[in-house]
Amino acid sequence: MAEEKKDIAAGAETTEKKAAPKKAAPKKVEGETAVKKAPAKKAAPKKEVAEATEVKKAAPKKVAAEVAEVKEAAPKKEVAEVTEVKKAAPKKAVAPKASSKTGYQPRFKARFEDEIRDALNKEFNYKSTMAIPRIEKIVINMGVGGAVNDKNMADAAVNDLSLLAGQKAMKTLARKSVSNFKLREGMAIGAKVTLRKIRMFDFLDKLVSIALPRVRDFRGVKATGFDGRGNFSFGVSEQIIFPEIIYDKIDKVRGMDITIVTTAKTDQEAKSLLTHFGFPFRNK
Repeated sequence: MAEEKKDIAAGAETTEKKAAPKKAAPKKVEGETAVKKAPAKKAAPKKEVAEATEVKKAAPKKVAAEVAEVKEAAPKKEVAEVTEVKKAAPKKAVAPKASSKTGYQPRFKARFEDEIRDALNKEFNYKSTMAIPRIEKIVINMGVGGAVNDKNMADAAVNDLSLLAGQKAMKTLARKSVSNFKLREGMAIGAKVTLRKIRMFDFLDKLVSIALPRVRDFRGVKATGFDGRGNFSFGVSEQIIFPEIIYDKIDKVRGMDITIVTTAKTDQEAKSLLTHFGFPFRNK
């Protein structure tokens, strides 16, 4: 019996030793969590953030109100001063607007807007400024009959026409076949180019100022080329009158037909328009 009691007492001690750490462990864990939770104070920053946001919200309103009051008061005085200066200052001549992004203004276009338009309006007494005639486009056509036998002649004509016009020319094709001329439909027999706006005014300026005066024994252009609807056509026998064409580099001297299309309703108005541009008509 005594041995059994010793064994029971030894078992009780071992069970107490095993049970003791299980009870102590949770207390240490609870103590650690309490220590961890204690230093973290998040209540204080909320008050500071709230106060800061209130200051930020309140401050811009006052500043905005002051700025708005200054803006409302200041422009009135500035506008009044500006209007007084505008009334007192003399009117200046308005320069013609540039017709391209680079600021380039063709000389003949500026001349039309400044001088020719008013002169035509006084001469014909138009009811509306939109009725004043103006140049719409210039068409240059060059026929190449020899291209039937030699296709390279059409390419040479396109190159010459592109140089003197300042714009890429296109080939003109035959609309139908003619056996007597050995002509087939779709064959290249010439070149043409249509000029508008800036290039149109530049070509007209070059034609009147440089090219026509270089014609041999030039006495003026006949005024018989009007079609009754305000359009004028005339012919040039040589392309070498234009400064872009170098005589040593061409294969053949070719002529061309030039048509100036205007918005004039009568030949008299169209002739007056071209005369103001300095077009050299022959005197009767």
